[in-house]
Amino acid sequence: MENNRVTNILLSGVGGQGAILASNILAHVFVDAGYDVKKSEVHGMAQRGGDVTTHFRFGKKVYSPLIKYGDVDYLLAFELLEALRYINYCKDGAKIVINDQKILPPGVNLGLAAYPENIAAVFKKHFKKNVHLVEGQKIALGLGNAQAANVVLVGAFANFFPEIKDKMWSNALTDLLPKKILELNVRAFEEGRRSFNGNSP
Repeated sequence: MENNRVTNILLSGVGGQGAILASNILAHVFVDAGYDVKKSEVHGMAQRGGDVTTHFRFGKKVYSPLIKYGDVDYLLAFELLEALRYINYCKDGAKIVINDQKILPPGVNLGLAAYPENIAAVFKKHFKKNVHLVEGQKIALGLGNAQAANVVLVGAFANFFPEIKDKMWSNALTDLLPKKILELNVRAFEEGRRSFNGNSP
């Protein structure tokens, strides 16, 4: 990766999924790797169920935390509809990790709207093999705690950055997570990394 350019990462999810923790892990790692990092969080609602996004930028020098429309290099989405919501923010050739999970918004639960179908296929059409669908909830449940799905997704996302040393990821988890859940989340990260493959959904 060129060290003299700014890289734009957009994280999107639903309140309660741990998207903010995921962005904090990324910030810890990229600062440790010597980059300037800027990020800005947007909470759709200050409660579980609202949309949550983080604009995350890193490079040799970053002056603004906000990503311009259509300028996203990487999308890390923790829910299918929240991925689709930001598809037009992604530039051609963007690399994408999506959690294969549906969380029905209030309008859908009330019968006022329909949840979009075939979201993965839409991404496949536009981004080809740059899209990676990860069964974050299933993997986390297999480890004993569905709340670790966010770290599963971070583990998958880490594959886009082979230049980042493994120790930097483990240091971030150690520094940011309570000891009682650290081992579980280290395993979640490792399983997320292994779940990553070059196939489109």
